[in-house]
Amino acid sequence: MTVEELQRLRSELNELESDGRSQMAARIKTAREWGDLKENGEYHAAKEAQAHLETRILRLREQVRAAVVVEHAASDAVQHGSTVKVTDLGTDAGQTFKIVSPNDAKPKEGLISATSPVSKALIGRRVGDEVKITIPAGVRRLRIESID
Repeated sequence: MTVEELQRLRSELNELESDGRSQMAARIKTAREWGDLKENGEYHAAKEAQAHLETRILRLREQVRAAVVVEHAASDAVQHGSTVKVTDLGTDAGQTFKIVSPNDAKPKEGLISATSPVSKALIGRRVGDEVKITIPAGVRRLRIESID
């Protein structure tokens, strides 16, 4: 992952461990004051939300611990962290992709996972190169127009 992606993970982790836990404790305390815990739906919902919060914290800690930072250096070849403008040679449509870690991928926003077929085909290629990608919908041919 890039330095920016790691910083986002650390920021989210810090937020959840501090404010997230504090807010959850306050929610549980308030629900507990509403009476009999056996029949207190709000209390049970708060405890379930707390479990989800703690699971998210554990997952973020694991991602931070296992993170391998990839420096995005100026390069004329596509790499993790690159923003790549391509032309689909089948439709003549242009698209822009940014290659990110799987956890940050949002394909509808142009953020594609470094492990996706499109990224794998683009990584290491240069402006003007054409790549052929087999995807579930068929075969796409892309030409790299620019790399940032």
